[in-house]
Amino acid sequence: MCGLVGVFDRAGSTSALSVAGRMISVLHHRGPDDDGFYASGRVAFGFRRLSILDLSSAGHQPMAAGDGRVTIVFNGEIYNYVELRRELEALGHQFCSTGDTEVLLHAYLEWGTSCLPKLNGMWAFLIHDARSGKLFGARDRFGIKPLFRHVSGDVLLFASEIKAIVASGVYSPQPDWSSAASFLVDGRLDNRRETFFVDVVSVPAATAFEVDPDGKYREWTYWRVEDSPPAPAGDFAEAFAELFEDAVRIHMRSDVPVAVHLSGGLDSSSILCASGRVRAAAGAKDPLLAFSYMAPEFDESVQIHATVRQANAQLVVLEPAPARLWADLERMLWFQDEPVHSMSALVSYQLMRLAAEHGIKVVLNGQGADETIGGYASYFRSYWHTLILAGRVGRAWTEIRTFAQSHEQGSWPLAGSQLKHLLFILLGKLPFYRAASRYSRRKRLKRPSWLSADLLRHFPERDGPRKWDLNSDLALSQRAYPLPLYLRVEDRNSMAHSIEVRLPFLDHRLVSLVYSLPPEWKLRGPWNKFVLREAMRGRIPEEVRGRIDKMGFPTAARDWIAGPLFEPIMDVLASREVKESGRYDATLIVRDLERHRCGEVNLSWQIFAVTQFELWLGSFRHARRGAAVRAARTAASGAAA
Repeated sequence: MCGLVGVFDRAGSTSALSVAGRMISVLHHRGPDDDGFYASGRVAFGFRRLSILDLSSAGHQPMAAGDGRVTIVFNGEIYNYVELRRELEALGHQFCSTGDTEVLLHAYLEWGTSCLPKLNGMWAFLIHDARSGKLFGARDRFGIKPLFRHVSGDVLLFASEIKAIVASGVYSPQPDWSSAASFLVDGRLDNRRETFFVDVVSVPAATAFEVDPDGKYREWTYWRVEDSPPAPAGDFAEAFAELFEDAVRIHMRSDVPVAVHLSGGLDSSSILCASGRVRAAAGAKDPLLAFSYMAPEFDESVQIHATVRQANAQLVVLEPAPARLWADLERMLWFQDEPVHSMSALVSYQLMRLAAEHGIKVVLNGQGADETIGGYASYFRSYWHTLILAGRVGRAWTEIRTFAQSHEQGSWPLAGSQLKHLLFILLGKLPFYRAASRYSRRKRLKRPSWLSADLLRHFPERDGPRKWDLNSDLALSQRAYPLPLYLRVEDRNSMAHSIEVRLPFLDHRLVSLVYSLPPEWKLRGPWNKFVLREAMRGRIPEEVRGRIDKMGFPTAARDWIAGPLFEPIMDVLASREVKESGRYDATLIVRDLERHRCGEVNLSWQIFAVTQFELWLGSFRHARRGAAVRAARTAASGAAA
C-alpha cells in the first residue's frame, strides 16, 4: 500500500517541503485515498495513502507518536500487528488507531532500531526522530516494498518510485548505460543496486539505515536467509503446512476485500485453497474472487476449475488481445520506470486492472515460492551437485535416473551433463580460467550482433566465482536474480491500479524453515518444491499437486510478434531514431524481424527487449525535459528567496 518520499537537506539550502511536494505529486496511483506532509527543520516527508487497515482518519500519515517528535511514513503491511500490539500494550503503550502503522511506530519507540526482527511483513519506511535528529529507515527482508535513494549535493532523497526522484527538481536524470547493456545482452534486471538512472540506487532488501543530524548516511544488513536456524525435528511436511496456513491467515488481515491471482500451478492453487479454508473458518459470506489468465495456447483450465471448486471461489477470467497489450506498453513502462523481462508483465498489468475493475484493493499471489522452495528446472543441477558434495553419489545417481525417466530422457547423457557441470565449477575456482572466460566473453561480444560496439563497451563484467550448492543457489535467487525483478514488476503493476499485492510464500518464517530443510525435501526425483507438494496432500486438487510440468506465466509472444504486433514493432525498430542512434545494426534487426515472421527463428525475447527499451528511452527523454524545467524553476525560486 501507499507511496512515500523523504527529503534530507544537509545544508538547508532548499525548501525540503517543496521538493517533497513535487516528488509525491507523481505517486497518486500508489495512494488515491489520502495524502499528507511533514516538515521539521531540514527533513520533509510526503505520503499517498491506499487505505487497507483502519480506513478512518486515525490511519492518516505521516503519523506522529509520543510527544509528536517521532514521525513515520510507512509503505507496506505488518501482518503480525495484532500480536505486536498486545505485546506493546502489556508494556504500557496506548493506541488511537486499529491499524499497523501505529504499531510499527510504537515498536520503534519501545525497541529502537532493534524492532525489525520482530516484524513479519513487507515494508519500506522512514522515521524522523526529532529527539536525536536522526532519520531511520528500512526495507523488508526480501525487498517486496521498494525504496530508492539519490544524493544531489547536500540533498538526500528517498522515494517509493524512481519517477518521484526525477520529479524532485534537484536531480538531472541520465541513463545508466551499464544497466542497459546488461539487460540487452543478458536480460538482467534488478540484480544490483544500480538502476537504469545514473546515481539512483535501490536500498537493498533486508537493509536498515540511519542519517545522522549532519547528513552522514550509514546502512547495515539486519537479516540473512543463510542465518536460518536448524529445522525442528519431526514431520517436515506438517510443519510446513502449519506455517503456511498461518501465513495465509495473517496475510488476509484486511478491512477491504481480498482476492487471489490463480494459475493452474501449485503455488497459487495452494494459496486459493488455504484462503478458502480461512474464510470458511471465519464464516465469510461474500464470494472469494480468483482472477486468472487462461491462455488458449497453454491450457490449464482443468487444474484451474478444480481449484476454484475446492476453494468455493468465483472465477474471473482475463482474455487479453495482442492489440490491447501493445496499447498498454508505454503506459506500463511509465509505471515500471525501467524495462521489464517479457510480455508476461503486460498480462500481469491487465490482470491487475481487471481486479481493480471489480473493486479489489488486496490480491494474494504465489510469487516467491520458486526462489525459496526450488521451483525452477535449473535447481535440479544444484540439487544433484549438493548430494555429490556431501558424498551421497549413489543417491545423486538415483535422483538423476528418476528425473530422466520421468521426463523421458536418457539417464547417462544427463549424468554426463552433470559431470561436465562439475568440471566447469572446479575450473571456475581457478584464476587463470576465470581470466580466460572473461577474454572469451569479450571476444563473443565483438561478434556481429544487433548491438553496436559502442553500446557493448558498457557491458559489466560477470560476478566472481559463486557457490553452486542448492541453498546458495536459492539464496542468490532471492537476493539478486530473479526474485527482485519479479517483485518490482508485481509492485508497480499492482500499484498502477491502486492494488496491494501480498505474498504468503515470502513469510520469513516459512522461508527460513525451507532453507534449513535437507535438500531432498526441496527437490526429489522429478518433483520440484517437494515439501510443498507433501504439505498440500489432501489440501489442494490432486491434478494440481501431482503436476511435474511447469508453465510459469506463459504468453504466445512468438505468434503475437509474427502476427498482429509485427507492424507496430517494425515501426519502432525500423524508425529513423533507431537507425541513427548508433546503438544497433538496424539492417540486421529488420532482416531478423522478417525471419521471425516467416518462422525461420524465434527471436521474440530479443525483439521485445529492444522494442520496449527504445520506447522506454523515448519516455526517458520526455522525463528529462520535464526534470530540466522543474530544476530551472527550483533554481529561480531559490534565487528569488
